Amino acid sequence: MSGSKSAPTDYDERRVLVAKNIKHKTDNKIEIKEVGRVKSVREFIVRVTDMPSCISGQMVAFPNGVRGLVMGFTEDEAQILLLGSKTNIRAGDEVYSHSEPLMLPAGENFLGRVVDGLGVPVDDGGPIKADGYFSVFRQAPSVMQRIPVEKTMETGTAMLDAIIPIAKGQRQLLIGDRLTGKTTVVLDAILNQKDKDVVCIYCAIGKPYSSFTRILDLLRGRGAMPYTICVSGVASTSAGEQYLAPYTACILGEYFMYKGKDVLVVFDDLTKHAWIYRQISLLLERAPGREAYPGDIFYVHSQLMERAGYLKPELGGGSMTFFPITDILQGDVTGFISSNLVSMTDGQVYFSTSLFNKGFKPAIDMGLSVSRIGSKAQWPAMKDITKSLRIDYLQYLELIKITQLRASGLSKDAEARYKRGRAIEALIVQDKNEPVPTEEQVMRFYLLDKGYLDGLSEEDVAKFKQEFFMFAKQQIPVVVADIEKTHNLTDENKGKIESCFGAYIKNA
Repeated sequence: MSGSKSAPTDYDERRVLVAKNIKHKTDNKIEIKEVGRVKSVREFIVRVTDMPSCISGQMVAFPNGVRGLVMGFTEDEAQILLLGSKTNIRAGDEVYSHSEPLMLPAGENFLGRVVDGLGVPVDDGGPIKADGYFSVFRQAPSVMQRIPVEKTMETGTAMLDAIIPIAKGQRQLLIGDRLTGKTTVVLDAILNQKDKDVVCIYCAIGKPYSSFTRILDLLRGRGAMPYTICVSGVASTSAGEQYLAPYTACILGEYFMYKGKDVLVVFDDLTKHAWIYRQISLLLERAPGREAYPGDIFYVHSQLMERAGYLKPELGGGSMTFFPITDILQGDVTGFISSNLVSMTDGQVYFSTSLFNKGFKPAIDMGLSVSRIGSKAQWPAMKDITKSLRIDYLQYLELIKITQLRASGLSKDAEARYKRGRAIEALIVQDKNEPVPTEEQVMRFYLLDKGYLDGLSEEDVAKFKQEFFMFAKQQIPVVVADIEKTHNLTDENKGKIESCFGAYIKNA
């Protein structure tokens, strides 16, 4: 009827109570807190009523001090992911929204520390004074805010630096079965950043606590912690903290990137992160898709990967390089998570179980590994002397297969390729946690390119790897320093390296 008012619905009445708890601050600002009620607790998902104004990604607090993250909502209830223990949370408890997205701390004082997925210190160093708080789901820099990559990320792994170069600002996926050396390679990259003014962040997701402590012991024992931050999302922590851990690592990295620093972030590993998100989604009753993962798992990882890059000078000129790791089963790279990550990164390093079992370490399959943009930033000296290295080595592997089927000897050309391939293999195999300086790699591969190592036995090449660079630093220190500074090899320096090698052979 005209002039009459319809009866208010329950939803309208709840909206009237949005400002139920209003506090006047001393600065005359008004803080509005929406108060809801716990409807049910199911593992690490809490359903809350009476919070009609909540938004996804918003932070809420429970009476016991545990925080939560709004993961979804309907007209009747909000779905909260607990960022801590569900102990002492009961149906009927009050829940307070903070009317802001989840913000986590970052700052210079985080260097050398171990924090959990919420940025809270979990080592014995005491509280950390933050320089600011930043949104967990911060938008990635736009294309116009970036510049092309121009510097190489020196990993200390000869096979990567020479054949699969990685640039600062790149996203390079490390993919392979369990226990094939993926974590070892990224730890070597962190160790190699000592005295290079690169901030490193290691993020453990779903790893056993014992494995994480071994990694911490290595970083501390080798003096890497002063420039490293470790984020712990180990298996013993809550699902919410494991889910947030890579975002926390990203926030910490972005702080330094916008300050003009170069940052290396390792996510170890995103397969377990996908497992956690699958568990969260199934408890949220979202429809499962391929391999029971929700349809938005691609978005979850892609919006994280997009945050890597190289910024324009006016934005600080910093860079953030990502090394995401993913596990596969029995060499199957067609899995849903692995194929997603391959499509959203700038290249992949494939680790082969068969190579690992043969003792070839790092067990990187050169035929399946690729870096799509790293060669643009590779040292000119390295690029010039290693341009045929991949094809030479792959031809050597094919030659080995052929000779196993033939009883007759090799032709002179085949024998030369065999010797070259054997020398390449001896140079690219290296012990774990022993990164090789790039200037040392340049000198090694230059002598390889000129054929000086082809006639050496495996024992002689192994001895050469251990002794020659120290000999060169004593005999031609100016050449070593010039390569490190200019990243180039002049004709004069090439001659001095060859003369130095001749002197080394005489003294060997």
